Amino acid sequence: MSYGIVTVAYIGATILFILALGGLSRQETSRRGNYSGMIGMAIALLATVIGIVSANYFILFLTVVIGGSIGLILARRVQMTQMPELVAILHSLVGLAAVLVGYANFMDHQRMLVGIEKTIHDSETYLGILIGALTFSGSVIAFLKLSARISGKPLLLPARHWLNLAMLLGTVVLGGQFIKYSAIGGGTVPLVLMTVIALLFGVHMVMAIGGADMPVVVSMLNSYSGWAAAATGFMLNNDLLIVVGALVGSSGAILSYIMCRAMNRRFLAVIAGGFGTSAGTAGADAEDEAGAVVAIEAVEAAELLLNAKEVMIIPGYGMAVAQAQHIVYEITRKLRENNTNIRFDIHPVAGRMPGHMNVLLAEANVPYDIVFELDEINEDFPQIDVSVVIGANDIVNPAAQEVPDSPIAGMPVLECWKGKVTIVLKRSMATGYAGVANPLFYKENTRMLFGDARESLDAVLKHLE
Repeated sequence: MSYGIVTVAYIGATILFILALGGLSRQETSRRGNYSGMIGMAIALLATVIGIVSANYFILFLTVVIGGSIGLILARRVQMTQMPELVAILHSLVGLAAVLVGYANFMDHQRMLVGIEKTIHDSETYLGILIGALTFSGSVIAFLKLSARISGKPLLLPARHWLNLAMLLGTVVLGGQFIKYSAIGGGTVPLVLMTVIALLFGVHMVMAIGGADMPVVVSMLNSYSGWAAAATGFMLNNDLLIVVGALVGSSGAILSYIMCRAMNRRFLAVIAGGFGTSAGTAGADAEDEAGAVVAIEAVEAAELLLNAKEVMIIPGYGMAVAQAQHIVYEITRKLRENNTNIRFDIHPVAGRMPGHMNVLLAEANVPYDIVFELDEINEDFPQIDVSVVIGANDIVNPAAQEVPDSPIAGMPVLECWKGKVTIVLKRSMATGYAGVANPLFYKENTRMLFGDARESLDAVLKHLE
């Protein structure tokens, strides 16, 4: 295949990747966006294999078969509730690939570069390995947190900010040493030391982030993996990899900014430590003034829903854990047959990754036109007869507005307590992922339906029928 044909194929793949990002921005077009991305990746892969690769086809074919088989098995076995940790571990593979490509480039003695060209190439290699190592270790820790293999609570070491600064300065100094000694055939020691520091920095950075900030972490690591891929493209002199990496990196950065705005957080505050690490008193105040909660049974919840004309459903991670989205759809269908206007309100950070709840509802065939975001529908709560909170906690916590010194003060939340009745489905009175007590449970118009969300909703559906 000629170079011109490869270039045309790369341009076509780039256009498809842009269309994929555009399609994924809306639920109605997300399926088309996925197809565009898959077709673009197939074109890019074929153009690279046929037009650029000139040797070692057996090794290439073997690795493609192995990698493709692993991907196929994961796609078939992984549940939708496990998507956040799957995304995290896939980000780690991108980072690891950048590290390995960087070292391969560094040890490639066939590259006889001199002068400014060698300095630029060494800088690309150094940055690629730095970003890749940080992405790899940080993504592994995120995977372990999201899969509950380690605690989701932030690990805050003494003088952690000074430690981060020291590691950052260390990588800068080692970068200068690497470029200096690489020009005379050395540089291995500073490169290895930088890799170790980057790996430790990735671990320390994500370990210090609290559970409620995990959606930001996932989007942040997505951005890092994109920049790692772009750095790999520079090292391999592959224009498509540079463009794709930049697309992923920039879109991930924008998504991280959106997530931070949705939590009234600054990105640096997320890196410094998660929700629940400050000395707020929301939990104590809420419990001191609380009084008793009002618990109800499934039959009472069903009666409230049958008598309601306006119903709002607020899904959270508890719905994902209980895998209750399909029962939610059946309840939705039943209520709509009863001429109830039922809508879904999704907070941008509900779940463990951006769009987590949207994906679960789409899997259960919940119509797209009744699913809304916080900004679109939050002001409608005063007209809502019944709000149903399914396994959500921090995103419906009135302490964000009512308690000035709360750790989540100022965070935009779904104002369900302004409706007539709120039904909260929870296993217990435990705090949410942010570790902040929720005054919503003690409101006069709140009703608590305790138990597993799937079992509780199944009982409600039986009474509705």
